[in-house]
Amino acid sequence: MEEKDSVHANEAATTAESINGNDRETLLNKCSDSDSDSVSDSSDSVRRSISGNNSNNASILKKQESSTSSNNVNVNNKNEKKMNKIVTRVISWIIMLSSFGLILYAGHIYMCLLVALCQLLTFRELVRVRYNAFFHVIHERIPLFRTTQWMWFFLGVFYTHSGFISDVIKNNTSLHYLIQYAQLRHPIAFCLYSVTFVTTIATLQAGHIRFQINQLCWTILVCCLILGQTMYIMHNIYNGLIWFTFPILLVVSNDSFAYIAGMAFGKRFTKRPLFNLSPNKTWEGFIGGWIGTVIFGWYASRFLSQYSWMTCPTNHFTFTPTKLTCDIDPIFSKAICLEPSKAWPFYNFLCEYKLSKKTIIPFQIHAIVFSFFASLVAPFGGFLASAIKRAYGVKDFDSIIPGHGGIMDRVDCQFVMALYVSVHFNTFVRSHTVSIPKMIYMFNLLSKEQQLEFAEKIKHMIID
Repeated sequence: MEEKDSVHANEAATTAESINGNDRETLLNKCSDSDSDSVSDSSDSVRRSISGNNSNNASILKKQESSTSSNNVNVNNKNEKKMNKIVTRVISWIIMLSSFGLILYAGHIYMCLLVALCQLLTFRELVRVRYNAFFHVIHERIPLFRTTQWMWFFLGVFYTHSGFISDVIKNNTSLHYLIQYAQLRHPIAFCLYSVTFVTTIATLQAGHIRFQINQLCWTILVCCLILGQTMYIMHNIYNGLIWFTFPILLVVSNDSFAYIAGMAFGKRFTKRPLFNLSPNKTWEGFIGGWIGTVIFGWYASRFLSQYSWMTCPTNHFTFTPTKLTCDIDPIFSKAICLEPSKAWPFYNFLCEYKLSKKTIIPFQIHAIVFSFFASLVAPFGGFLASAIKRAYGVKDFDSIIPGHGGIMDRVDCQFVMALYVSVHFNTFVRSHTVSIPKMIYMFNLLSKEQQLEFAEKIKHMIID
């Protein structure tokens, strides 16, 4: 019995082991299936995440490529616009230079007409800046607003230019028959002033008096800047075209040299701007422009002094170019040693220490002074123009010159330069207020008794 029981026990154990083995295999199969399912799920999720990351990376790359391409397009557009602007400026500059050369060849009277045209256009640009800024105040509220501005301008034009014409008549004996008309200059100017003054005061409005007074001050300031500084510019032309052309070339050359020096060395030695209202102006450009202008002025003055068309003065109004002949002024003749002069005390220094061994032209010494003024003082006319533009929020005064702006953008430094040339000429060269034809004109204004008395005194002065 015991053997049977043991046999049954062994069979039961074997059966249990087989059952447990089958269960384990089933469980293992289930586990393996579940593991394979989980692995496949995880692999699918990994694939999905990888594919998602790839798509995100692709989209990011596409965005970066698009932004890079757009940046490149913007840079290319900027470079293209900059290049087009430079080309436009160069073409306009060549046209302006060629036109100036043709007018210079045409003669003095055409150069005077060019100056008058520049004065008119410059006044228009300056008053229009303020007119546009306060149009909402002016429109249909203040009568004769622009009319009174132009009345003040033409009053100044008449007074300054009639003074020049009167001086030409006095200095030309062949035009002395026009003296009776020249004497009417002051009465006519005073009548025009009276009409302009009364019209201006009569248009004052009770609700806009402060604005109108400010506008009157602005108009008079603009007239002083334009007509006051160029009052004697036509005298410079008729004293010899070199006194008009050479200063213009100095200002232009200073702008060019300052631009080149600023591009090459700007803000390398100091970060401090030259002028706060013009942050692009640098000390390096300012100093480089000064050095370049002095060198240019020294050689350009010598070159221009060779031509009688540039150096000879004239008192004739001719509409066709005619050859000018005159006794060459010693200032344009070569000199081994400059003669001493009270006006130029350093002439003694030049001769004493033999610094003028090479043959030079005295006008070159004047040219150095002009170059200093064109480099150190005249640029502040441009700074004033920049301040006006910044005050009224405009980039250029006009667009009449492609790539350059308006007339004021080109002549802002020329006005004060022209004024200095007149002062320099009458102080250190010769005075245009004294000449033999003008003395004859003054003599003819005397009565017979005064003329005889004057002739007798001149006779005694000559004998003594």
